Formats: sequence, structure tokens, C-alpha cells
Amino acid sequence: MAQSADAASEVLTLPGFERAAPPEPLPAAATRPFVPPTVQAVTLHAHLPQDLPTLRDLIRDCRLCTLCKTRTQTVFADGKPTARLLLVGEAPGRDEDLQGLPFVGRAGQLLNKMLAAINLAREDVYICNVLKCRPPDNRTPMPDEVERCSPYLEQQIALVKPVLIGALGLSAAQALLKTKASMASMRGRRFEYRGIPLIATYHPAALLRNPGLKRDAWVDLQAIRDFLRDAGAREAGAAADGAAEGQAAAAPADSAARSAS
Repeated sequence: MAQSADAASEVLTLPGFERAAPPEPLPAAATRPFVPPTVQAVTLHAHLPQDLPTLRDLIRDCRLCTLCKTRTQTVFADGKPTARLLLVGEAPGRDEDLQGLPFVGRAGQLLNKMLAAINLAREDVYICNVLKCRPPDNRTPMPDEVERCSPYLEQQIALVKPVLIGALGLSAAQALLKTKASMASMRGRRFEYRGIPLIATYHPAALLRNPGLKRDAWVDLQAIRDFLRDAGAREAGAAADGAAEGQAAAAPADSAARSAS
């Protein structure tokens, strides 16, 4: 039987991914935001620069951990400083260490395709890593390295003020949420990082190593797309309500002015 146009449009294709139907709605318990016990509001660190360019310059000369001895250069961020979506990866790799930008190798090329599939360009989002220096041989970040570098990431998030955070990979999700939970247990849920909604998914590098994870990642991407769409609709509605209230408040004054004239 021929598929209807509406039905066909519901089957979405992510470049480089297998075809995957939109995910089934998650149960209420799965979508309920998770607030870590130590949750705090996003605030700026007073001892760090209060703007992104100056923070980048400070990090360029950072010597807080031994990674400064093996890096080629620090990797601060890429993308839009006022982005609604902020993506956090684990740490720079070889290509990133050489170019000074996050996600520029094969994983970066895949990330660009993933963003395009939800109608976003790389320039639309803000991309950074937990660590700003490459660990030797791309090993997993050490706890002390994460601890020393975390204030930089926290300052970036506070300055960008995103609507949503996407944690790319287990290390990024664990660092942001201060948890040892597995990716399998975090996927399909919405968390909060200091009051900002957070969705965790696989790192593009993991998808290159294990293509079988791509279907799950596509589900996560659709959740990110839908959240941003719904947040935009709420913001537009609030702006329209505010404009209507302003017009209503101005009407009596205008009427009084006309009567006086």
C-alpha cells in the first residue's frame, strides 16, 4: 500500500544515520527534570573574567594541571556566544589540539551533520569541552583535571546563558551532573544543570566507533529539537502577552491625552 504524504514525512533521515521513526512519547517519570542534591543557580565566578574573550585569554595561559606541558594549545570554544543550545564534549582530540577549535575532526564533521538534521548550523550553537587541553593519547580526563578545569566551563555556561545544554558523551554528562551514572541510565531523561535543562547523548566519536548507537542518538537529537521548538514557542507567547499588556496600559493614557487636546 502506498504510504501517505503525512506518514512519509514522519520518517526522518539523519545524514550518516539509519532511517528512524520519531520516538514514542516518554512516560511522565522519564521527562521529569532531575535536580542533583547540590543544585545551585548559575552564577558567575567573581574571580574569573566576566566576558568570554577575556576568559579565553586567561585560559590560553592556564597552568593549573599537568596537561599544560603536553598540549599544543588550549581549546576554548566555537560558535555563537548567545546561543540557545550549548554543547559540551569531553576534551580536545588531536585535531582540536592542533587547530585550537572543538570538534573539527571526523567527530566534528559528524556533529555538523547531526545539527543540520535538526535544522541547526554549527554557527547557531555554542560548543566547548569539559577540559580545555588535550589529554595524552586522548585518554579519559582524570578527576583532578576535571575539578581544576570545571570553573572555566561553569563561567562559560553562566556567560552564554543557554536555554538548553547538550552533554555529548559520558564524561561530559558525569562532570556536569556530578554523578557516576551510566549513559544508558541517563539517556531518554531530562536533567538540570543549575536550573538549566540538560539532555545527555552519545559523543559523535562513540557513534563513529559503534554505529549501532546512532538510532538512540537520533532519538536524543529529536528531543533537543523539540525542546528548543517548544521553548521558542513559549518565549514568543510571553513576548506577545507582554506587548499586549503594554498596549492595554498605554490606551488610557492616549485617550486622556486626546481628551485634553
